Amino acid sequence: MGQDPISSVIQLFGQLYAFLVVLRFLLQIAKADYYNPISQAVVKITAPPLAPLQRMLPRPANIDLSPLVLAFVVHMLTWFLIILVKGHGLGDNLTPILVISAVAVLDTILTIYFWAVIGSVIISWVAPGSYHPGPQLITQLTEPVFNLARKVIPSLGGLDLSPILIFIVIQIARSQLATITQMAL
Repeated sequence: MGQDPISSVIQLFGQLYAFLVVLRFLLQIAKADYYNPISQAVVKITAPPLAPLQRMLPRPANIDLSPLVLAFVVHMLTWFLIILVKGHGLGDNLTPILVISAVAVLDTILTIYFWAVIGSVIISWVAPGSYHPGPQLITQLTEPVFNLARKVIPSLGGLDLSPILIFIVIQIARSQLATITQMAL
């Protein structure tokens, strides 16, 4: 059975905005080039709702957690709107919505890294050292994760197996998140 179009549109825009907010967080963590045009676009799109949260929330170890909080809130609001559009009450749905929203934020992080690693591998074959803003940003985003993986699996001559380890870890984490989501429902 298909989903009604209004719920689909609400879900699409909610997930897209949460994606951008989580991407902003990951770019900050990776210390990606702030002046990259793509980074600037992400900052401009996410700045208005983040400004009050950035003033309110503390920064442990100088890490701005407000984008993750905003992504969580966006996912919650998305589910609340979908439930209201479908005409259901919010009665017993609060706990599952909280769990699903938290899982959705973590899944968004994993999804971004999954596709960024694939992009980085392709870029390393096709256009290594490219000066285009897109490949530069992908490289800056994935390099810290590759460095962590290279500590576990060192490079074998010219063969870097770190993407394989990253994919395995992402798949295991996503399967655990799916289990948590099923338990919440």
